[in-house]
Amino acid sequence: MRPVDILRMLMLAAVWGASFLFMRIIAPVLGAFPTAFFRVSIAAVGLLVILALMRVNWDFKGKFKVCLMLGVINSGLPATLYSVAAQVLPAGYSSIFNATTPLMGVLIGGLFFHEKLSLNKLVGIFLGLFGVAVLTRAGPVTFNLELLMGAAACLLATTSYGFAGFLTRRWLDHQGGLDPRLSAMGSMFGATLVILPFFGYSAISHPPASWGGLSVWLSLLGLGLVCTAFAYIMYFKLISDIGPVKSMTVTFMIPAFGVLWGALFLNEPLSLAHLYGGVLIALALWLVLKPAATLKAASVADR
Repeated sequence: MRPVDILRMLMLAAVWGASFLFMRIIAPVLGAFPTAFFRVSIAAVGLLVILALMRVNWDFKGKFKVCLMLGVINSGLPATLYSVAAQVLPAGYSSIFNATTPLMGVLIGGLFFHEKLSLNKLVGIFLGLFGVAVLTRAGPVTFNLELLMGAAACLLATTSYGFAGFLTRRWLDHQGGLDPRLSAMGSMFGATLVILPFFGYSAISHPPASWGGLSVWLSLLGLGLVCTAFAYIMYFKLISDIGPVKSMTVTFMIPAFGVLWGALFLNEPLSLAHLYGGVLIALALWLVLKPAATLKAASVADR
């Protein structure tokens, strides 16, 4: 992996780590569907303006419908699920759960996309899930049904990301590929369309007690424009350059930023649970990714 790719992954991790901070500010006030809807709709409009200013060639190569479908899987579902989790989980916890995305990617790749599942990878998957279990049973957050629901929402979101990584590579990057900026915009519009009816129903049947103040809407702008619009352009570019599994490893870097932003700006307590769960998930990721790195090194040495 090139140094520039590592730098882009660090930048993306810092930005996505901040998304859990913003969701923790927004979701308890507005609720899950409004948070998710405003996130993806603001991102869609932001991307539309950015691409217009950059004078991008609007050639989707017949893949616009595919981008909309990917938007449901890669943006709509995760945005909603993480908004559900943000109502009950600290930002640091959600960001650590998010680190299971590469584990889900490896498992999904083995089950559905003919990727080889080695013993190390299988051990890594189970060790990572054990790390999640440790995180939910320890620390300052009370172990109850709400915590379990929040954790389940995070894991379903990472499963959705796992599918989306492989489907992006299969549907968009083959047969000539697609400009990652167009992929990101199409994805956000697809997510907006799928969440819109749920947002409308929730706003009418269960409107939030308050639509928030300046801090909530500034957080929404940061979440939509920076953590979603800008971040997804970077993410789709990474998938095109280094592949879905390696791109998903950016989630390994996110917890450090998520925990840091939560502690600095929300005064979230730090505990040994963060360390125990984080170390187990880190070890799991090392087991999952080490064989690929070793294989690559061997192939370079043979040349």
